Amino acid sequence: MKILTRKQTAEFLNENDNFVILTHRRPDGDTLGSAALLCRGLRKLGKNAHILRNPEITEKYAHLHQGLTTEQVAEGAVLIAVDTASRGMLPEAFSQYADRIILRIDHHATADSFTDCELVEPETAACGELVARVLSLMGVQLDKTMANALYTAISTDTGCFRYANTTAETFEVAAHCAYCGADLFAINQALFETRSLGRLRLEGWLIEHMLFLQEGKVAICALPKAIEEELGLTEDDLENISGFPRSIEGVKIAATIREDGENRVKISVRAVPGYDAAAICAQFGGGGHKGAAGASMNCSMAEAVEAIKKVMPTL
Repeated sequence: MKILTRKQTAEFLNENDNFVILTHRRPDGDTLGSAALLCRGLRKLGKNAHILRNPEITEKYAHLHQGLTTEQVAEGAVLIAVDTASRGMLPEAFSQYADRIILRIDHHATADSFTDCELVEPETAACGELVARVLSLMGVQLDKTMANALYTAISTDTGCFRYANTTAETFEVAAHCAYCGADLFAINQALFETRSLGRLRLEGWLIEHMLFLQEGKVAICALPKAIEEELGLTEDDLENISGFPRSIEGVKIAATIREDGENRVKISVRAVPGYDAAAICAQFGGGGHKGAAGASMNCSMAEAVEAIKKVMPTL
């Protein structure tokens, strides 16, 4: 595996002409926005670029990939994964391509290298920010559609610029999006100001069933699949639900557990500055950032709750 700089990544992209871009499972605004930005940027340079259609993409973000997707990987295509820290983050439908991915562009602090080359900058707030810097080195000028994709990427991964990962460079990139005509109000309204009735019902249920530890400094939410179905929730309703318990006054670290199949759960941990969510998830084979990390476990919901309680630091 070869570690690339931004300049070397730009040179690699310039040297090739046929690309297919992959996004991660349960795709969020950063992976989807990064893919759309990279795909459109490469097309601007006259290259053949597509995004492999992610079967888990939700209605909220589907417009980002309109006209950019393919159902299969063309012969000889260079595969690129964006915002994907490990092969385990790939959708099941993409697992057949894991060994063929040549380049990974990512910003996760803890990751498992699984590609021939990688550009990884953990200090970068969002993967979209990194993609934008590489395209700039290639001489690509953003248009409005690309600016919308970029703004979606950086705003979602920074919680609309509220999270501790936000940097001065992040604001510079956001300002450039505005300069290029991005629909800031519409994007912010859709992503941060609008909540469905299903989402409100979910938050109400979580408040009633949340487990608090250490005098309210630690919160654990266990959300059974049966409740998701009972409330009629969509993946859009569930987006960023991991941050909900962390938003409660006094909570320093929060863990959200969702069932991810039979006897399998997905854990998402969120932490305020000074605490390490990635260190907690690493004990279950996962990773991510200090402020936000995740892992999967082959166990029941009840077993996962007990396991998380045991590894939570004393605050």
